[in-house]
This record gives sequence, C-alpha cells and structure tokens, in this order.
Amino acid sequence: MEVKDYYKVLGIDRNADQQEIRRAFRKLARQYHPDVNPGDRVAEERFKEINEAYEVLSDPEKREKYDRFGAQWRQFERAGGRPEDFNWSQWQAGAGRPAGGGYRTVTPEEFEQMFGGAGFSDFFETLFGGGMGGFRTDFGTGRAQARPLSGRDIEHEVQITLEEAFHGTTRALQYEGGREIQARIPPGVRTGSRVRLRGQGQPGVAGGPPGDLYLRVEVLPHDRFEREGDDLRTTVPVDLYVAILGGSVPVNALDRQVRLNIPAGTENGQVFRLNGLGMPRLNDPGTRGDLYAVVSVQLPQNLTDRERELFEQLQGMRQ
Repeated sequence: MEVKDYYKVLGIDRNADQQEIRRAFRKLARQYHPDVNPGDRVAEERFKEINEAYEVLSDPEKREKYDRFGAQWRQFERAGGRPEDFNWSQWQAGAGRPAGGGYRTVTPEEFEQMFGGAGFSDFFETLFGGGMGGFRTDFGTGRAQARPLSGRDIEHEVQITLEEAFHGTTRALQYEGGREIQARIPPGVRTGSRVRLRGQGQPGVAGGPPGDLYLRVEVLPHDRFEREGDDLRTTVPVDLYVAILGGSVPVNALDRQVRLNIPAGTENGQVFRLNGLGMPRLNDPGTRGDLYAVVSVQLPQNLTDRERELFEQLQGMRQ
C-alpha cells in the first residue's frame, strides 16, 4: 500500500496552520479542477489527490491521527522494516461510520453509484474509512454534497490614455454568453496597476464564491507629457526675447492652463516646478503630484537684414 505524504501533496510545512492549508488547497484546486482541464486524466487524478490531502489536514482529528501514523511509519522505516511487514491492524478504520456534525463518510460502493468513479485511495480508506475527496453525504438525507470551491480569478489587460488615467474611466467588458459589465478604473492608475473587481471572475463550484477580475492597466504614451510616478514633465516653448528680458508664457496642464513667470536670463533647459498640477494619487485623488516645465528657448527664424544688423550690433557691444 502506498503511504501518502499529504503535506507534500499540498506543498506545505508540517507545522502549517489552517489558514496556510486552506490557501494551498484553494490554489492547487483551481489549477487542477476538472472544469479547467477537461479530459485531462492526469489533472483529474491530481485533483482527487489534493482533495484527499485537504480532507485529512483540514480536519483536526484526522490530522492528529495522520500525524501519529506518520511518526510511527517513519520510525518503522528507520528501523529497516519492510512495508509489507508493517502492522496496519491498529490503523484499520470502519468504512461508513457516522462522523460528527450530522455527516458520515461515503463508502466506495456508494460513490460508484452516485458518481461512477473511484473514491479515496486505499491508504485513506485504511486510516479513515471509505470516501471521496471533496464530497460528503448528509446523514439525515443521504444526499451527496460537493465541497464548495471558489471560482478562478481572471486577469484582463486594458489600455487607457493619460487623460483617462487622470480623470478615471470605465470599460465595457463582454463575457462569454453575452454578460457585460462596466468596469470602473479609478483616477491615478499607472502602467502595471491592477484594479480588482470583486466577484467578477469565474463562478464558484458547488455554491462556492466567484473569483475576482483583475484589470492590468497600461497607460499609453502621450505626445506632450512624460509621466514619472505621480509627476508629469512637459516642454514649454519660450521665445528668445522672453528668455532674455523676462515675462510669462502659457503652460497647459492636463486639466487647465496656467501662466508661468519666466525670470530674465532664463537658460534653455531650465526646469520650473508647478506644485499640484501632476497626476492624482491612486486612492487619494484629492492629492496630486507636480508638473515640471522644461524651458525650450525658441530662436527667431528668417531674420530680416535689419534684424540681423541689430543682432550684430548687440554682439559687438557684448565683446
């Protein structure tokens, strides 16, 4: 008889608590569920194995008995004993005995009649009686009850503009079967943000809760702004005369236009910080990053003879 290492099946430590056991089971059950792997016999067997391990380790009494057996089995192996010589008599469990809470385990014969398949492994039946991973029978009605499983989470990529990331937006998502939802994307998202829509994933199994839908956001490049976290950077053209003599120029933020004062003698490439004119912060849209205006001094083009003469006079005066 093959001895099952249920901790190894779920990929957990022997000291794992119930939360860790439940989390490992849900992850593996979603991965190997028959609905996700139709016709895959290997996945089906793996799914049964996962359910069997969870049936034992999620039940404190069964887990305590299994741990006692495991300790004795390891001691037997270290002593050099052969598997066929191990004394199983003290571990024999009667199949179909009533369990606590108004439930009893399902015998292999009952499972054959109800589901037409194999039940737990021989190892499980020896220790705990007959049964089927993921199913129990109500002791009062005799009806089989499937163990509820949460639905799978879904991830969907969505592209939005910088303006949509600034103001927030919605996307209409179409599901198979014609179901449509309006997914709201909050202000302040950036490339790589994941927006969670609770309960919009795959339906649960046997009354289990549905999974969640995650929108993975990509913010498209913009022709005027570069984004750096919650800050924005833009280039502001400033003509030569304003750069030399001083003045003001218009600067377009995403939601308004402001005037930027340019001090006399401003150099090309100089950066001015405009507080609170950047992107709204995710989950705190009332707070915004900053806008950095980079000066691009514009030289006069197509000079007339008189203009060129004046520039030459100015050059002479500066030498």
